[in-house]
Amino acid sequence: MAGEIDPFENGAQLPKVVAVALQPAGHLHTYLAGDLQLRRGDRVLVDAESGERLGTIVLEPHDPAPAVDLSSLKQVRRIATITDLDIEEDNLIREERTRRLCIERIRERGLQMKLVTAEYALDSRKVVFYFIAEGRVDFRDLVRDLANTLRVRVEMKQIGARDETKVTGGLGPCGRELCCSSWLRDFEAVTVKMAREQGLALNPSRLAGMCGRLKCCLKYEYATYVELKRALPNQGKRVQSVKGDGKVVRQNILKQTVLIQLDNEGGTVEATLEDLVDTRNPSRPPAQ
Repeated sequence: MAGEIDPFENGAQLPKVVAVALQPAGHLHTYLAGDLQLRRGDRVLVDAESGERLGTIVLEPHDPAPAVDLSSLKQVRRIATITDLDIEEDNLIREERTRRLCIERIRERGLQMKLVTAEYALDSRKVVFYFIAEGRVDFRDLVRDLANTLRVRVEMKQIGARDETKVTGGLGPCGRELCCSSWLRDFEAVTVKMAREQGLALNPSRLAGMCGRLKCCLKYEYATYVELKRALPNQGKRVQSVKGDGKVVRQNILKQTVLIQLDNEGGTVEATLEDLVDTRNPSRPPAQ
């Protein structure tokens, strides 16, 4: 490509790279910046897996990380023109019509799949249909039908429940727009252990998000809870405190206190870390 920098040329300065999002709150793709003067928010034309696409600069030109394989990166083609933006707008209208057509053909064939969205390449020569399904689906006849009707290359891609929710969007139980469709670019593993560590009731209806999977927000404060919990004695452990000795029956992680069941049916008391006697160092006087 004209103007492309050879990253392995002797004496050549390492090329700058940019991070490009191909859809709102989408995964960030790394491209070579070349000689283009790019700024955050610029719309640019790039080569993507599905063909030519318009993306948005999220991170301005910067030095690549040492682990980045520069030889595998493609270069940003150019800054988007008014014509490109008009074509993108036309494609959005075409995608909605194409999506409805595909849904009709799926119903006609009784295929066990749910179409999520359709996505055209900028040159309108290829359309990718994203769908969800519980198992494998034989959609070969559907693809042939759509290709003959639309006169374009057709590709079907199966995605997960979280990806579907990211595309469709919505409001979460917190009343705000879903994290995945507003700012969360990549999904990370979320486990029941994260809810347990935060003292949340293991109620599936309360822990599941709009996608039916565990809420992404369970991960946000998990590391903080784990760190705070390290300072507290575990539930069931016997402790000594200035308020009396007994067994820990509950932790209050955020308050950094424990509830102690006193010996000899002495009731329960709430003790702070300062109230506890450090039995690992007998010479240390109890906190006053």
